[in-house]
This record gives sequence, C-alpha cells and structure tokens, in this order.
Amino acid sequence: MCADSIHTDTLIVGSGPVGATFARTLVEAGRQVHMIDAGPLLSARPGAHLKNSYLYQRNVDLFTSVIQGHLSLLSVPPRTRPEVTLDPSAFRVDHDRFRGFVNNNQNPAQDPETNLDAAAVCYAVGGMATHWTCATPRHHPRLERCELLDEAQWNELYEVSERLLGTRADAFEQSVRHRLVLGALHAEYPELDGPYGVRALPLAVERRRDNPALVHWSGTDTVLGPLAHTRLVGNSLVAEPESGGSFTLLPEHLCTRLVLDDAGERVEYAEVTDLADWRTIRIEAENFVVAGGAALTPQLLYASRIRPEALGRYLHEQPVAFCQIVLHQHLVDQVETEERFADQVRAHRKRSPEDPVPIPVDDPEPNVWIPVCEQRPWHCQIHRDAFHYGSVAPNIDPRLIVDLRWFGMIEPRRENRMTFSDTGQDSFGMPQPTFQFELTRQDRDQQHAMMRDMLRAASALGGFLPGSEPRFVAPGLPLHITGTTRIGEDPDTSVVDVNSQVWGLDNLYLGGNGLLPRPNASNPTLTSVALAVRAARHILAR
Repeated sequence: MCADSIHTDTLIVGSGPVGATFARTLVEAGRQVHMIDAGPLLSARPGAHLKNSYLYQRNVDLFTSVIQGHLSLLSVPPRTRPEVTLDPSAFRVDHDRFRGFVNNNQNPAQDPETNLDAAAVCYAVGGMATHWTCATPRHHPRLERCELLDEAQWNELYEVSERLLGTRADAFEQSVRHRLVLGALHAEYPELDGPYGVRALPLAVERRRDNPALVHWSGTDTVLGPLAHTRLVGNSLVAEPESGGSFTLLPEHLCTRLVLDDAGERVEYAEVTDLADWRTIRIEAENFVVAGGAALTPQLLYASRIRPEALGRYLHEQPVAFCQIVLHQHLVDQVETEERFADQVRAHRKRSPEDPVPIPVDDPEPNVWIPVCEQRPWHCQIHRDAFHYGSVAPNIDPRLIVDLRWFGMIEPRRENRMTFSDTGQDSFGMPQPTFQFELTRQDRDQQHAMMRDMLRAASALGGFLPGSEPRFVAPGLPLHITGTTRIGEDPDTSVVDVNSQVWGLDNLYLGGNGLLPRPNASNPTLTSVALAVRAARHILAR
C-alpha cells in the first residue's frame, strides 16, 4: 500500500534534456510539474555537465573514467566456457544445466551474436547529458528526418531547440588546431561544398567570458534555465519561477509502473519507489511523460503492461568507425609559418620558449564536421573527446592527437528489437532487456564504404596513433539507440502518434531518441528535443 501520495499537473519520468524540455515548456505556461529520476544528483545545479570542471577541460582524457563510472550495461551475455585454471576447491556450476548468472544485468537469455554489447544507460539527474559530446546537428531533411512534419515545422522546432540547448558553431573558431584541421579537410574534399561540406560542428556549448580558454558545456541545467535555480525542501529540489508554475525534482525515485484506470484509456497514477528513504509513493497527474531514453522508456511501458505491437521493435543503432591520428609534420609546420597563426604562436613562444610544439598549451580542441548526405550516408566528427577506446597515454602530447569518428546508418527493420523478460530483472528490479540486432548485407557494404572514407580523411591529417588504428567500435557504444518507441501514423508500426502521445491512451506522452523512426547517422538529441517541444505544446493546447 502506498505510504504517500502526490498530485500534480504533469509527472515527467526522466531528467535528461528531453524531460527538461517538457518541464520548462509546461512550467513557463503556468503548469505544476514533478520530475523524477532513478539516479542521484551529481552536481549543485541539477543535471550540469560534469566536463565543465577545470581539471577535465585541461586534460580531457581524465574524463574517460567519469563516463565509464556512470554507464550501466543493459545486457551482459553468459560466459559458459569453463575456467580450467580455477582452484579445484572453488564453486563450480553444472555446465550441462548452467544458462548464465543473473546478477547486475547478466542475462542468460542474451545471444552474444545479436547483442549490442556496449549498450548502456546512465542513472543520474541529467542522464547522458552529464557527460555527452554536446553535438547537436540538424538531421538531414531526406535521409534522417521524420516525414510527418513539413520543412517549416521542423525549422521552427529546431530553432527553439537550439536556443534551449545553446547550440552554436563558432565556439572553437579561434582554436589553432580547429582551423588547421578545417583547412586540411577542405583541401582534401574540394568536391564537398555548401551545407554538406566540411564545416564547424554544431555544439551545445558557450565559451566562457571570464576565461576564454574554457567553455561551458550544456546539460539538463541549460535546458531547464531558470528552473535549475532550485532550493532543497526535504529530499526534493523545488523551483517557483515568476511564470506562476512550479517545478519539483525528485532524485533517486524509480517509477516501477504506470497504472491505468478501469477503462484502460488513461494513466491514473504512477507507482514510485523512493530509493533513498525506501518508501512507495503514488503520484497522480493529469498528464504523464516518460522520457527515460530508448531503453528505459519501453522497459517501463512493458512493466506497466502497456505493450503496443511496435514496442521495442525497429531498433536502430549507428555503426561507428574510429581512429586517432598524430598530426602530419607539414601541418604542424604550417602553424609556425602561416600568418593566420602568428599572434598565437608568438604569445605561446613567449610563455613557453622551450616547448617543441608551436600550438598553445591551452589551445581548444578541434571540432570539425562533415555532414551526412546522399552521396556519403555517414556523419563525420573530427575532434577530441573522452571515451575509453580513445584515451591517450600520459606521455603523449594531446595537442598532436585528433580523433576521427564516422557514424553510419542502417535501415530500420522490424526484426531488430529489444525484448523484456517476465522473470528476469535488472539491477533496479525492472524487466531485464534483451537485444536481437543484426546488420543486413547492404548495411555491411555501406559501413565498409564509410571506413574507406574515414581512411581518406585520416591520411590527409596524419599518421595513425599506435593502438588506435582504424576499427569499428563495439555495437551499442555510440549510445544513440533509436526507434524502440517510434513515432508514426500507424498503431501497428509505431508506439506514439505525431504528437508523441501513446496510441489509445489519453494522457501518456513519450519523449527521447526512441521516438525517431528513420535511419540516422547524426547525433539524435536535437531532433528529440524538437519533438518534445511539439509534444509539450500539444499538452498545453488541450
């Protein structure tokens, strides 16, 4: 029996940028909003990007362990090979009957051949936005973008979303390395021009005015805006902006199920476990929004016995090719000889006359982009960021290293899916997810072409860093799963309608990357925020 109850206008499950978009839009219209997240609060401002720390901006490779520490793998397949070197007195399983362990998302039902090995979720206020790359490109209008909205609608929604996230493309334009890489790739790809040529990567970031060598990366707190100015009331964070609405954030509160009314047409209440004080709360609302990501959102619907035919199906994840290069000698020499870099080099030589590298120590990293297009159906990022598969040894000068990440796309298929167990449970006691994901022959051929293109770009920039030669990363590692709660016009092939409202339920809305129904190579966050803006307006219009 529930110990406590709360009534609010709207309950939002999930505190990433998408959930924050719903919250800000509704509260600014005067609504009362409660937001819950199963994860803890990691920063003074709710959902702030953890890479804003001075230490991580001075040494981005130190941020790698922060990311790893906040990711929970979704499905770990069994390892049935016997350990022949194990002490004979130690516990052994009967391998004739052993199906696999079941602790911490170890999943006996997971076929290793069809798993997304590196697919993971982040339990924290702010979700993945506590450590994301902040890349926010618009999706290609024909290859990636949902056709349910017209060009004018998309442009308006994108403009609002870019303001919410703080998207800009000029934050790194004074970087020596940024301009160096940009120029080298312009020379390598003369056939690419206009909107699909080599250009600066759109990022949710702002260069700091008090110290221009540093930036402020956008997180959930950026999207919340004035709602991020909260005060602590008990174990709740509360904001009461001038708009007249109110916002309450409850960290470490897990929604275990949504309970429908007797007619099965509306969500009556959410059953929530307070993980800090270990009590059960009943939260009643006029509207419910689930924005827990492409894995945890369908998981909650399944646990609530809300199971549309398309739930978990049409799963899409981007194959990613990766390498790191050490800049060509002739490119580093350009820094010494070209007039466009002269002022920065002179200032650097004055501060560090013994430094063999002419690039300033505090030079911002490059952030260069080659957009997806019909002739090149992959999204390219040339930059430096913190991932465990791209960390640099401490005795290597990071100013000379550039990361290349080529994100591919595949054709969404009904067979690629995420299912949920009726018996197995994950670390939070929710239905254990299992992946069934495979590439077609056409998908594989296209990724091979993508790899060839990455080699072309890498050769124009330098030589491969030993240990970081070109390779495809583990499936699921991009953390860009889409399609599992897809938007559409047909209830048989989609979970929500064009307003992000679950088919057949009057007051349940979904948000997040799971809604995106098309192939996508570009980062999905901006498009998911755009759909959340539209859905929040629909709630208000009712």
